[in-house]
Amino acid sequence: MCKTTAWTLFLDRDGVINEQLPGAYVKDFKEFKFKKDFLDIFPKIAPLFSYIFIVTNQQGIGKGLMTTEELEIIHNKMVARLKASGKIDKIYFCPHLLSENCQCRKPSPGMAHMAKKDFPNVDFKKAILIGDNEGDIGFGKNAGMMKTFLINSDNKQTSADYSVADFYEIEKIIKRLLK
Repeated sequence: MCKTTAWTLFLDRDGVINEQLPGAYVKDFKEFKFKKDFLDIFPKIAPLFSYIFIVTNQQGIGKGLMTTEELEIIHNKMVARLKASGKIDKIYFCPHLLSENCQCRKPSPGMAHMAKKDFPNVDFKKAILIGDNEGDIGFGKNAGMMKTFLINSDNKQTSADYSVADFYEIEKIIKRLLK
């Protein structure tokens, strides 16, 4: 397979990289559990991308359930664990509440624009978003990303380009797309 050097990957965090805590927020790394399919496949797809970003809504900060510093500790430990598998160029997060109507909360494309500002070579027409809910998919579509993937074990209707069960399926599709 031909290795490309111009593609960008945007990943949601909760429900994509780590197990989602139903009705709760990951407030400490002890609560952070990597998804097995992500750990298995990330090292195989990471080399295909020039940039990899994590984009995550974290309104637990706005609710006062955790601080920005506590979130950064979680993210630093997560990135350290992934370092051997592939690089994460930057993590962008929205700390605002739903009611704040900010420009960074997904599905608004604010975090994508932050990435573009920080990394001017990012081309959304050569970008892929992987998320686990329609807000993530809206984020990718609103930023003009080439393809969106919804990890969707419920087979619910979606506006995503691909609805997949897990990263094992994603790997096959991405390798075909980036030939």
